[in-house]
Amino acid sequence: MKRIIGIIAWTATAVLLLTARGASAQKKRLHTVPCRNYAQVEAYFRYTPGCGTIVSGHRGGMAPGYPENCIETFENTLSHMPSFFEIDPQMTRDSVIVLMHDPTIDRTTTGKGKVSDYTYEELQRFNLVDRQGTVTPYKIPRVSDVIRWSRGKTILNFDKKEVPRDVLIRLVNELKAKNVIYTVHSADDARTCYGLDPDAHFSAWIGDMRQFREYEATGIPWSRFIAYVVSGTMKPEQRELYDALHAKGVRCMISVAPTVDRLPEAEKRKEGYRTEIAKNPDIIETDYPSEFVELPRSRREIHALQDCALRSRSRK
Repeated sequence: MKRIIGIIAWTATAVLLLTARGASAQKKRLHTVPCRNYAQVEAYFRYTPGCGTIVSGHRGGMAPGYPENCIETFENTLSHMPSFFEIDPQMTRDSVIVLMHDPTIDRTTTGKGKVSDYTYEELQRFNLVDRQGTVTPYKIPRVSDVIRWSRGKTILNFDKKEVPRDVLIRLVNELKAKNVIYTVHSADDARTCYGLDPDAHFSAWIGDMRQFREYEATGIPWSRFIAYVVSGTMKPEQRELYDALHAKGVRCMISVAPTVDRLPEAEKRKEGYRTEIAKNPDIIETDYPSEFVELPRSRREIHALQDCALRSRSRK
């Protein structure tokens, strides 16, 4: 009997060890981006003529079973490909900063009401739901936990929500995070953040040359910026803006979240993604980053895609 018990105990231990090793191996398979300090972040985002296309997960990306603004979803995306994440901070009643796109929890959880009406612990009663409305086992995360998780893995781009800038920046600095950037909608907004934190980096809304000159006038180094060019596509008439940003080493970002991502069929979306990639955006923001895994992203692949598109048009 003792021998049988010993065998059972040994087997259980072996299973636990194998499970732990499997989990560790799974972590090692994450496709990370260089982000241990701001020097690496700047190098990752720096535009050069030969650079490929970076994919950003809008609201952290999503997939069936994986809801927006959720650590488990971020890990799922990184298990497929490298990406950085645009995410959304909100404040609870007890002043805990959590991730939630909307001011209310109705759309993305099993609960109802405003984030600001609940304490963080009260919010843990609810589960997150995915885009299809399926209830998941995942919970609303604290931003502090997200920042700790992200170290050495990815870059976090905090959108501007109801959380005061100084409060969010204070938390980021308390955690000594050097892989965070802030979405700013104006040069004045960037100037305010820069005044609060001289190390601040930005995803800036720059939709025309007037806005470009306003950001130039702030004196903030261009190495601190990527530029959302306020569009779902690269436009030929905006070439002057793109060239001006590229001359400063700044990548141009488009968002397909309100356009191609809305197509209901995955194959139609991929066709749309290929069309946009062929127009040479430096960064594409999308709800579905994992759908870009097999799409061209290096400059060589993009040139081949462009050649294919030209041949296709010439046959028509």
